Amino acid sequence: MNEKKVVVIGGSGFLGSHLADALTDRGYRVTIFDLQPSPWLLPEQEMIVGDILNEEDVRRALIGADYVYHLAGIADIGRSVESPRETLEKNIIGSAIVCDACVREKIRRLMYASTIYVYSQQGSFYRVSKQAVEYMLEVYYEQFGLSYTILRYGSLYGPRAQEWNGLKRYVTQAVRDGVIVYPGTGDERREYIHVKDAAKMSIDALADEFANERLILTGTHPLSSRELLRMIQEIMNEKIRLEFKKEGRDPAHYDMTPYRFTPREGKKMVPSVFIDIGQGILELVAEVYKEHAKKS
Repeated sequence: MNEKKVVVIGGSGFLGSHLADALTDRGYRVTIFDLQPSPWLLPEQEMIVGDILNEEDVRRALIGADYVYHLAGIADIGRSVESPRETLEKNIIGSAIVCDACVREKIRRLMYASTIYVYSQQGSFYRVSKQAVEYMLEVYYEQFGLSYTILRYGSLYGPRAQEWNGLKRYVTQAVRDGVIVYPGTGDERREYIHVKDAAKMSIDALADEFANERLILTGTHPLSSRELLRMIQEIMNEKIRLEFKKEGRDPAHYDMTPYRFTPREGKKMVPSVFIDIGQGILELVAEVYKEHAKKS
């Protein structure tokens, strides 16, 4: 049993719950801190319900911790467009409260969930908030010695995903309606990474060599949106109709690449063994079918 305690802030969510499971599998003592109890809480994990905007809640959760993963906040770009103040408050002020608590509790390293949108001009207030916190972490290290690792995640997919998650949304449309309506041309490209692979690499990033580094965690095989939806179509035995609507494209999302010139480059981290996207989509289709059957 690993004696090191890890707190996963935002551990009741999509990536957070998988990360908590993976940490437990590797023998860490895991505490989940979130607004809601985790529906996937394991018996050996501790659950603390609290708010990252509440300083006492955060500090109480971090007592005795060695490492902290900070995944909490607003991650839905669409919601960030509609609620800029809420996004900036939760993502930036909440992160400042987490950093303060980490300094007080002498946390060995803060692992921060960022995004590849920090390279982009897209991403709306979500991107702005992530950029701000990345800069903030650098200053906390300079002034207080708080070690950090920035994890810039790409397009995550897999079980437990939120309804607004891109691939989950397409599979849900396919199962429920028999048609996938894609807001774009079909030429947009993404490097999808299975959430379980992302969770494993997030733990690998605890290695000393990644202290005070920025890591890019994406998939290994770029796919166009047309190729991706065609895979879903084939997996579901050609019964799904595909519709591409260029006029429906959301300008808050990038087309081919999120990358724009930036002086703060990141090192790309990819798994040597990973879940094939076809297998991952099949798993997601099965999950959505079960969810749809329950609702019906």
